[in-house]
Amino acid sequence: MQLTVNGVAHELDVEADMPLLWVLRDELGITGPKYGCGIAQCGACTVHVDGQAVRACQVAAGDVWGEITTIEGLGTPRSLHTVQAAWIAHQVAQCGYCQSGQIMQAAALLAENPDPTDAEIDEALSGNLCRCGTYPRIRAAVKTAAAMLREG
Repeated sequence: MQLTVNGVAHELDVEADMPLLWVLRDELGITGPKYGCGIAQCGACTVHVDGQAVRACQVAAGDVWGEITTIEGLGTPRSLHTVQAAWIAHQVAQCGYCQSGQIMQAAALLAENPDPTDAEIDEALSGNLCRCGTYPRIRAAVKTAAAMLREG
């Protein structure tokens, strides 16, 4: 099968029912999406498929319907995505394990809703768990990123 990940087409010889997370991590060496729970309840494996935030642990590789973007493809070291820049500004990460999923979910939210309320942020990110409890900083970073995006 062929999958396009972060703008690069890959020919893969994998079973169609292999979880996308395993394809990304084990076959392509893309380690930003993390294995957290395996049942789409923690959000650590969140990636975008055609801009939509999905849990890569529960999407079969054969069911992927478009281009995949992982945290590695969201921005670059020289040109961070607005959400990544806001994460740094607010010093959101502690252990960092959940952060790629949090950032990917926040980026998808802001692509759909450039001016979310606190309640909308909380709802959109409610499926992404942070064991360190950085939720107040996550919300602040999302609000900052939203303002930065609106300002251009």
